[in-house]
Amino acid sequence: MAQVGLFYGTDTGNTERVADMIKDKIGADKVDVYDIASASAADFAKYDKIILGQPTWYYGELQSSWDDFWDDFKSVDFTNKQVACFGLGDQADYAEYFLDAMGLMHDVALENGSIPVGYWSTDGYQFDESKAVTEDGEFFVGLAIDEDQQPEMTAERVDQWVDQIKEEMEF
Repeated sequence: MAQVGLFYGTDTGNTERVADMIKDKIGADKVDVYDIASASAADFAKYDKIILGQPTWYYGELQSSWDDFWDDFKSVDFTNKQVACFGLGDQADYAEYFLDAMGLMHDVALENGSIPVGYWSTDGYQFDESKAVTEDGEFFVGLAIDEDQQPEMTAERVDQWVDQIKEEMEF
């Protein structure tokens, strides 16, 4: 079994592509990847280090597979598990809801006992509001990816964030 469980949901393939980039940067032998559409709540119990990812749809909505899994997700015990989140969104066309789904996902994991890691600076982003921002407004609760407005920055952001969480999670 790998050290890290990475759980993602995708409709267009962008989040899957970012999940694959994260897996490759960490090392494929260290990460088990799950599409949330075929995952179970029991799959989370196998890992003490977890990465969660999903895009935000429309007006702050969960990705469809995450929406279907949401009740099960809210029952997962994250006690003493390190959890890092990543999210995809469009900071221009959906500036009032940028990365809201990542914030919702983070909040459930935190309420269920997780140790959050992987907070990411809000510098370099232009948006109005987000449920994925810390109270002081300086950080997102995970890696912020915008494939619509800043696709040229994705690879560098993934590389920097993976280096950060590898240090924080000590693997």
